[in-house]
Amino acid sequence: MSNFRFEAYDPSGRSEKGLIEAESVRQARGLLRSRGLVPVVLREENVSLGKAVLWAPRRLSGRERVMVIRQLAVLLGGGVPLDEALAGVAAEAGREAVRQRLLAIRAEVLGGAPLAQALMLFPRDFPALFPALVAAGEKSGKLAWVLERLADYAEARDQLQGKVWGALAYPVVVMVVAIGIVLFLMSSVVPQVVAVFASNHQVLPPLTRGLIFLSDGLRQWWAVGLVLLFVVVLGVRYLWRQPTWRLRWDRQWLRWPIVGRLAQGYDTERFSSTLAILVGGGVPILSALQGTAGALSNRAMVMAVMVALERVREGSGLARALDEQGCFPRTLVQLIHAGERTGRLDELLSRAATTEGAMLERRLMLFTTLLEPALILAMGGVVALIVLAILTPIMDMNQMVQ
Repeated sequence: MSNFRFEAYDPSGRSEKGLIEAESVRQARGLLRSRGLVPVVLREENVSLGKAVLWAPRRLSGRERVMVIRQLAVLLGGGVPLDEALAGVAAEAGREAVRQRLLAIRAEVLGGAPLAQALMLFPRDFPALFPALVAAGEKSGKLAWVLERLADYAEARDQLQGKVWGALAYPVVVMVVAIGIVLFLMSSVVPQVVAVFASNHQVLPPLTRGLIFLSDGLRQWWAVGLVLLFVVVLGVRYLWRQPTWRLRWDRQWLRWPIVGRLAQGYDTERFSSTLAILVGGGVPILSALQGTAGALSNRAMVMAVMVALERVREGSGLARALDEQGCFPRTLVQLIHAGERTGRLDELLSRAATTEGAMLERRLMLFTTLLEPALILAMGGVVALIVLAILTPIMDMNQMVQ
């Protein structure tokens, strides 16, 4: 028998740590589960770190999640039993984190739990949308088809998110470089020039005096500035976690001229694609709306979906309920209305998601096309002001000498 140190969570989410005696890691994990605990760290005591068995791997990447779901879909579609499919995908896993998760899910399945319930062991890797759709697939007997659709959905979502961050990467780099150049000029170049002016007892123009004031303040009070910046960051993080403040901010964000359209388009595409796959997988409309709301990032649009859910629960049509909220494009509402009338809601939602994704890419290209030269001009303007503030007294000095 060996001692294993563990960290686990009970059904209420409370963390529990301690030691457990077992023959193997697998037996220790089973003993913890029999006590209603979900182990996240499990290692044998009195062994070297290199031989320790850690069951606390990092979360799965988007690519790994898509690979797992798609391979499961292929194997199940070929008639392979679920437990064998999970074992096969685990054997092909390229990282220990993936293998450990799949083996843990397989252990739950062998214990009699459905796949949807087993996925709930890892909510960070498989959000609520995944178990909900898998449960619908298990109930309808179309699990392989549902997993294939889910893999397509997850892959498209990761690609869209990558395009958004890729489009914003260059402007962010330009901004960081610009700030670095300005700080270098203010902290290194300006003080050297000021020393020359001070030795000549020259009357300096207002622009130069202002530059010297900023440079001295930066060099003397940089520590205070860092503390203030840290306090501001903490304050913003605190407010960001407050539901009321976050909702108010997100509502204003949607009203901004360009970024508001980007935010609306991003969540509209996620709403359409998520609801399409849930409805197409046989999830009831109320549960589908609940799961779709969890996939959105803008709290104002989440609130709109939840209000629409209550209106649908009361007997209203989905298109009418969404139209009353005013957060979603009119085109989407019309497509949903047509889908409700014809019984092709999932098909038209998929079409809306494709359209919104294409429009979002075009808006991103326009946004970055406008932002990049604006940042370059702003950086050039600031540098030009610094250079002008330095050159003006030098030119005055030359005129006095002549």
